[in-house]
Amino acid sequence: MLEIKDIHKSFGKNEILKGVDLKINKGDVVVILGPSGSGKTTLLRCINFLERADKGTARFGDLEVDLKNATKKEVQQVRKKTAFVFQNYNLFNNKPAIENVMEGLVIARKVPKAEAREIAKKALDKVGLFEKYDYYPSQLSGGQQQRVGIARAVALNPDIILFDEPTSALDPELVGEVLNTMKEIANEGTTMLVVTHEMGFAKDVANKVIFMDGGVIVEEGTPHDIFVSPKEIRTKQFLRRVLPGSFDYEI
Repeated sequence: MLEIKDIHKSFGKNEILKGVDLKINKGDVVVILGPSGSGKTTLLRCINFLERADKGTARFGDLEVDLKNATKKEVQQVRKKTAFVFQNYNLFNNKPAIENVMEGLVIARKVPKAEAREIAKKALDKVGLFEKYDYYPSQLSGGQQQRVGIARAVALNPDIILFDEPTSALDPELVGEVLNTMKEIANEGTTMLVVTHEMGFAKDVANKVIFMDGGVIVEEGTPHDIFVSPKEIRTKQFLRRVLPGSFDYEI
């Protein structure tokens, strides 16, 4: 469904992505782990053209695009197949929740407002915000704001949703509600590519886990492969650091 080949991206002399290949099938929940600066977020942003890759191709079903030279029309086609959930919600502070969800439908998809409102209501219901349609972001907790962001993505009915560390800006007590929402969406068969530091989510929900470091994919496999029997030294080092006391890998 989504196949990426040989993505490269530099910022000045700093090479962030060094030839990343990735394949995601319909219904997959793929989690990307790795230390800060490993290229995880840049990869997601290149897939959705929030950044222009220096090199690489992406195939979305029957649509193949050159990530460096894609035309405006091709970018629009890709964005119709994807949705992005940001770290910091990226909501319009002057619009209530329902209008935040409607915005992409009305502006980008040209859906009539009445139809967009009904779609937005269903999406907000799905993330447990059926009583918050008319609440502004300032009236919502961080977890609720992020759930509005997830509803906005769901409303677009994309082929794949890209999540960029969706819980990193939340207070610890609010993380669970967002992860539960994501788990429910995953259980419905939504294809997801998730950058996160939430190891429990990776172990319980993902069917594929990728470990990135230094702009490359170091190792990938099932959660069991990565968390129980990782092969690469760098993967073992990372897991021992982020989950101290949980593993006793030989390095």
